[in-house]
Amino acid sequence: MAHPSQRAALSPENLGLLEAVARLGSMAAAARELGMVPSALTYRVRQIEDALDVLLFDRSARRAQLTPAGAELLRAGQYLLDELDAVAQRVKRVATGWEPQLTIAADAIIARSTLFELCEAFYAEGAPTRLKLRAETLSGTQEALHTGLADLALGITSDATHPSEIQSTLLGSVEFVFAVAPHHPLAAVDHKLTEDERRQHRVVAVADSTLRGSGRTHNISPGQEVLTVPTMQHKLEAQLRGLGAGFLPLPLAQPYITAGRLVVKDVERPDRNIRLHYAWRQPRSSRDMGRALRWWLDRLQHPGTRDALLNNHHQS
Repeated sequence: MAHPSQRAALSPENLGLLEAVARLGSMAAAARELGMVPSALTYRVRQIEDALDVLLFDRSARRAQLTPAGAELLRAGQYLLDELDAVAQRVKRVATGWEPQLTIAADAIIARSTLFELCEAFYAEGAPTRLKLRAETLSGTQEALHTGLADLALGITSDATHPSEIQSTLLGSVEFVFAVAPHHPLAAVDHKLTEDERRQHRVVAVADSTLRGSGRTHNISPGQEVLTVPTMQHKLEAQLRGLGAGFLPLPLAQPYITAGRLVVKDVERPDRNIRLHYAWRQPRSSRDMGRALRWWLDRLQHPGTRDALLNNHHQS
């Protein structure tokens, strides 16, 4: 940690003094511009150098030339000054009701292209709120919201239970299909696959991102070999390579089914449709809700937005 005297030496006023000397090439010229006595300016510069324990100017030349350390200080110092200006502007805008940061937990089933399109639209508003996206899976999505790691959660399953301060609304439903690569052994089977037949082959499963307990598992039979992957995109890639079989969201798999890179197989079980929700922490009063969260909730009220978040998976 920097000593207090070092921090004091890096004040905006001192950085301005150093910049003037470097730009004008002499203490005397900088003193005239700043309305100071040359000896006073020279003393201030030496104080800064003593505090930092470095030589900032090479005084052997006729002009006051920056040493490498001095040049680095002014380069980084300009960044600090710009950041101070940005912070001042951000504070002013946050005072109007914008949150400093909004964290969104998005389940692996959420279409990333649509999520980033919403981010683009949000930034186009000129909002000062910083966005943070979290990639979650299964119960990890709701856990991020419940534990305060996220302000908004997208893609929570319909059977999730929430504390009273959490509000939840239907996002939509997604159909899952059992799919394998054309060269997978199950691809050649011409009848509905039984659970016993599926159990004999490796299944690809997305890991639950919850930090509590073991999380959820879906469609894995006892004793079945499992390849566990971190995201839905990894699961898709693994099944395209024939590393295993499993259920995939139809919107994500459809381009590869159409292209013949995946084969959908009938299975002896009811049709699989999953209802998904989005949820957020409801403040005590609507007046307490931040403008950033309100912006996202307003967008999520549009059916087209909700549909796109579940169905607009673009083939890479």
